[in-house]
Amino acid sequence: MNAGSVEQDRPSQPVKSGRGAAVLMLAALFAGLVLGILAIRLGDGIKEPLVQAAALIGGLWLDALKMTVVPLIVALLVVGIVGGADAAKAGGLATRAVVWFLLFYVFSATFGAVMTPALLSVFPLPQEAAQALQAGLASVDQSVTATAVPKVADFFKSIIPTNPVAAAANDQILPLVFFTAVFAFALARVVPERRATALGFFEAVGDAMLLVIGWVLWLAPIGVFALAFAVGAGAGGSALGAVAHYVVILSALGVIITLLGFVIAVVFARFSPGQFLRAMTGPTAVSLSTRSSLASLPAMLTAAAELGIEQRKADVVLPLAVALFRATGPAMNIGVALYVAHWLGVEISWTGYAAGIAVAAMASIGAVSLPGQISFVTSIAPISLALGVPIEPLALLIAVETIPDTFRTWGNVVMDVAVTGAVSRDEDGQQG
Repeated sequence: MNAGSVEQDRPSQPVKSGRGAAVLMLAALFAGLVLGILAIRLGDGIKEPLVQAAALIGGLWLDALKMTVVPLIVALLVVGIVGGADAAKAGGLATRAVVWFLLFYVFSATFGAVMTPALLSVFPLPQEAAQALQAGLASVDQSVTATAVPKVADFFKSIIPTNPVAAAANDQILPLVFFTAVFAFALARVVPERRATALGFFEAVGDAMLLVIGWVLWLAPIGVFALAFAVGAGAGGSALGAVAHYVVILSALGVIITLLGFVIAVVFARFSPGQFLRAMTGPTAVSLSTRSSLASLPAMLTAAAELGIEQRKADVVLPLAVALFRATGPAMNIGVALYVAHWLGVEISWTGYAAGIAVAAMASIGAVSLPGQISFVTSIAPISLALGVPIEPLALLIAVETIPDTFRTWGNVVMDVAVTGAVSRDEDGQQG
């Protein structure tokens, strides 16, 4: 779900998306923006009907994506939590790894919630561009937001849903995620035969939703073009600069998370900086060229050997990390939602931040490792809903996800090796 992480792994899934599709989507974005900007010169009599038609087409395409959000997050969260619980039962090493993953998910989500506003305060989107974008997005229906974020005491009361079905129907994501997590932990304790039956159902639901997303994305160039045209016609040339600003901010966030991986490698795994940097040359090259943690696994195992990590430990932790751990996901996903809030001038309360952090951390447990364009909306929409931020602008940002996705994968690969070293060192300390 990376945009949890949002990478191109999960080979068991029938949904695929190549670089050609990403390039075509990116071309549709810029073509729509440019033609929308040019349409301003046509006058309102011609421009407005075109904008209305484009907004309608783009809105229908976005609705098709949005309809997969709730069933997909429930299915993937159940599968992810049960899988993590099963892995933890496999032994002490796996348990330590899973604990590391869960703790870092919370840290990553919190870090993203703090660092994104900090980056935007240092490198803000020009006020003129923000206002122009708000005007451009006015033609796109932004009615789908979370129920008003409750205040203090009501916030804590709202975490536990009295009716999970109603929570799902009303886009109350935090209580839905809470219920799903409790259900998944309970399912993990059910006898294996019955657990396997239920787990198979949720795996099938997740696979079916991913297929639906794949079908919808066949029409992505049309939907992205239409939405971009409407925004370009309303925002003018500012739209192009705003898209570039978004890519820089989000990519910077991914780079910072990657640097934290180096810190973990030095402080917790006790590798020398030069040793870790040399060992990560191969995995870095593979991750940046493939945008796939799975494809980087052989290079990561080689790096682990060069760093002196015992093979038996690397053979357990690294595959587990590729399957369950997407370190950049919570930070970058909540970063996208907060950037949209910045675009639109949406004020986020502390309870909203708390809800967003919780959903970002929990959703990453079941994040699907597929190309960024496939999982972008379904990974970030739940966070946006928890924050009370409109999700419609995500349909534009999906087209440029290829660039931030590269940094997502690089950060995940660096963090996988660093945490493997830290877990290995921790086990040595326990045994010592």
